[in-house]
Amino acid sequence: MKDFREILVWQRSHELTLEIYRLTKSFPKEEMFSLTSQMRRAAFSIPVNIAEGCGRDGDPELKRFMNISLGSACELDYFLLLAGDLGYIPQAEVTKLASEILEIRRMLGAFIQKLKA
Repeated sequence: MKDFREILVWQRSHELTLEIYRLTKSFPKEEMFSLTSQMRRAAFSIPVNIAEGCGRDGDPELKRFMNISLGSACELDYFLLLAGDLGYIPQAEVTKLASEILEIRRMLGAFIQKLKA
């Protein structure tokens, strides 16, 4: 069992989740149960699955949950693009957050490769 709080990709994805929550507060009310909810769910799914994987028995389980986190990061990347195209997020913010998501995806990919070895 690993302490997820010590894993850098968990720390970065937790900070990203906090930023997504802050950002989506300003979305239109009609998006509350659609895009706002979906973006938040995808965002918190990244650190949640890392944490859950750390509580499981062994590296194969951790790898499985890291892969789920990676999928959620890709999903969030699309939702961010959509929110930008709809004008809910300024393009500069989209670019900044997309860059952070890409870095988190790379970190997850490297972690998964390490677990395969």
